[in-house]
Amino acid sequence: MGTTTDSKPKSGLAPALGAYLIWGFLPLRRQGPDVRSALADRRALGWLAVSSALIAINWLVYVWAIQNGEVYAASLGYYINPLINVLLGTLLLGERLSRAQWIAVAIAAVGVALLAGGALTTLWISLTLALSFGSYGLVRKRVTVGSLPGLTIESALLLIPSLALAGWYAATQGSAFFVSPALSAAIVLGGFVTAIPLLLFAIAARRMPYSMLGFFQFLAPSIVFVLGLTVFEQPLQPAQAASFAFIWLAAGIFIFDLVRRSKAAS
Repeated sequence: MGTTTDSKPKSGLAPALGAYLIWGFLPLRRQGPDVRSALADRRALGWLAVSSALIAINWLVYVWAIQNGEVYAASLGYYINPLINVLLGTLLLGERLSRAQWIAVAIAAVGVALLAGGALTTLWISLTLALSFGSYGLVRKRVTVGSLPGLTIESALLLIPSLALAGWYAATQGSAFFVSPALSAAIVLGGFVTAIPLLLFAIAARRMPYSMLGFFQFLAPSIVFVLGLTVFEQPLQPAQAASFAFIWLAAGIFIFDLVRRSKAAS
C-alpha cells in the first residue's frame, strides 16, 4: 500500500513564521511615534534591516536543526554564542576584561571545545546560530532605536519574505497551520512567550557591556542541560560532564570577579 500525503509529518515552519509575525506587530499599539521616528532615520532603518536578516537566519537554522533532530548542534550553538559576544565586545566595542575574566573565557572555551569535538559534521549549524545571534545583539546595541520599536520594525521588515516563504511552502508541501488546531495554538502562544526574552535581551544589550552579557548567556543552555538530566532523564556522557564542569567553573570565576570589582569600586 502506498504512503498517502496525510501520513507524512507536517512541518511547523510555516506556523512558526506566522507566530513570530503576529507577536511582532503587537507593540504598534503604543509605539507609533517611536516607530515613525525610526522609519524616518535611514541609518537606523538600514541597521534594523541587517538585524532583521540576522535574527531570521538564526530562527530558520534553529527550526531546521530541531526538525531534523540536530538538538545537540543547536544547543552547542548557544554555548558558543557567549564566547562570540565576549570577543565582539572586546574587539569591536573596545570593552576590556580583567585578567581573571580572561582566564574564565579561556576555561569556558575549553569546555565548549570538548562539546564541539563530538559534533564536527554539524558544527556549521552551531557556528551559524552563534554568529548570527551574537551579531544580532551587537547591531541592536549600536542602533539608536528603542528596544520595543526596534523589535516591531524588524518584524515588519520580515513580513514580505516570511509570507512568501509560507506561501511557497503551503503550495509545494501543504500548510501545517490548520492541520492540528492544538499544535497551531501552541506554536502561536510560543511566539508570545519568545517575544518577552527577545525584548529583554535587546534592552540588556543596550544597557550593559556586551562581553558581560555574553557570560550571562551561559545560563539558558545550562538550565536546559539540568532539565535534560533531571526531568527528561537524558544520559550524560563523560565528555559532556567535563564540558559543563569547565563552563560552570568559568562562569563562577567571571561572576566572582564582577562582585569583587564592584565592591572595590563602592
